[in-house]
Amino acid sequence: MFRLRYAAVVILIAAGLVGYFVYATTGTGGRFDFKLGLDLSGGTHLVYSADVSALPAEQVADSLATLREVIERRVNAFGVGEPIVQTEQGGALGGGEHRLIVELPGITDVDEAVKMIGATPLLEFKLVKQGFENNLELASTSTTPGAPLIPNPDAFEETGLTGKYLSRAALEFGNGGALVTEPTVRVDFNAEGTQLFSDITSNNVNRPLGIFLDGRLVSSPTIREAITDGTAIISGNFNAESARELVRNLNLGALPVPIVLSSTQTIGATLGDEAVRAGILAGIVGFLALCAFMILWYRLPGVIAVVSLLIYIVLMLALFKLIPVVLTAAGIAGFILSVGLAVDANVLIAERLKEELAAGKKTDAAIREGFARAWLAIRDSNIAHIIAGVILFWFGTSLIKGFALVFGLGVLVSMLSAITISRTFLLALGISAESKFGHFLLRSGLRK
Repeated sequence: MFRLRYAAVVILIAAGLVGYFVYATTGTGGRFDFKLGLDLSGGTHLVYSADVSALPAEQVADSLATLREVIERRVNAFGVGEPIVQTEQGGALGGGEHRLIVELPGITDVDEAVKMIGATPLLEFKLVKQGFENNLELASTSTTPGAPLIPNPDAFEETGLTGKYLSRAALEFGNGGALVTEPTVRVDFNAEGTQLFSDITSNNVNRPLGIFLDGRLVSSPTIREAITDGTAIISGNFNAESARELVRNLNLGALPVPIVLSSTQTIGATLGDEAVRAGILAGIVGFLALCAFMILWYRLPGVIAVVSLLIYIVLMLALFKLIPVVLTAAGIAGFILSVGLAVDANVLIAERLKEELAAGKKTDAAIREGFARAWLAIRDSNIAHIIAGVILFWFGTSLIKGFALVFGLGVLVSMLSAITISRTFLLALGISAESKFGHFLLRSGLRK
C-alpha cells in the first residue's frame, strides 16, 4: 500500500511539473508556443510561379502534382502542420501561367514562411554539345573563388533527366588528394530514372555531362563508361555543411520544375477571435458539467476520474507544444472526442467496480478485478479507434491528418490516464467498502 501511495504522489508531482511547463511556455514567440491554424490565428499566403516551358504538354499535369507533393512534404514533414498547398492555372481560358499556392497556418512572418519552404533545388543533367567539350564558355557570377558558374545555354542540350526521377540522396566523402577528402553527394534514381541515365551514359561515352542545381553548373564529369546502376556523384565546391544541406533538401524532394516567389500576403483567421473565445468557453462549461456529473453520480471514483482527466488534459497540451501540433477546429474536435473516450473508460471502470463490490468482494480485490474486467472493453474499443485514426492519417489530406493525429494521441494518453492513473489512486487511498463512509464513497447513483 505504501508503494501505491508513493506512486500516486509521483504521478501528481509529474503532472504538476508538466503543468508548469505548459504554463511557463505559453508566452508569445517561444519555441514551445501553441501553434494555431489558419482558421484560428491566420497565417501566410505565398504564390509561386512555376516554369513549365521546357516540359512537353502531356507531362505538365504530372509535374505540377509532384511539385505540390514535394512542397507539402517540406512544410508538413510530420503531417500535423495542416498547410494548404495547391496548384492552379491562371487566365480566363486556362492558358495563363501555372502557379503554386501555399498557405502556412500560424506563420505571420513572411520571411519565416519562405524559410519553411527552404531551398528548393532543381536538379538537372545536361550533355555538353559537340564543339564545347574543351571550352564551355562559362562566366563566373562572382569574383569569390569557387563561386557557382552560370553556363552558356548554347553549350548544353537537354537530356530529360531531372530531380523528378530521384529516389534518394546521401553524403559521401571522396578522395580529393593525397590527404584531403572532399564531400560529395550521391544520388540514386528510381527505376525510370535508372533506365534513362543508363541510356544517356551508354550513348554518350567520352562526352562531358553537366550537373546543374538551380540552373547553375556544379560539375561536368566526362562519361567514361555506361552507368547502369542508377547512381550519380555530384561534386564541386562543397563543404560538409553545404553538402549535408543539399542532401536534406534533395531527400525532402527535388523540384520537378523551377519555381519563383511572385507574391506574399499575411491572412487573418477565418473564424475570428469571437468564435475562438466562444469555443473555449463552451469547452470549459462542458468540462465542468462533466466533472459535476462524474462526482455527484460516481462519488469517489468520479473524483478520481476528474483528476485523471485533468492530468490527461495537461499531458495532451504538453504534447501539442512539444511535437508541435497545429491546432485548428478539426484538431480541437479530435481532442474533445478523445476526452469523451477517456470519460467513457472511467465510467466502465466505475461500473465494473460497483458490480464487484455488490458481489461481496473485498475492496482491494474488487478494485483489481473491476479494472481487469473493464480493461478488456477499453482495450478493444481503443484499438478500433486507433485503427480508424491510422487509416484517416494514411489516406487523408493535411486537414484530416491533423484531426487523426490529435485523435490517435488522445486515445493513447486516455488509456494511460484511465487505467494506470485511476487504478493507482484508488488503490493508494486505501478506502474500505466495509466501513459506512467507505461504502458510501464507492457506491454510485442515488443509493446510500
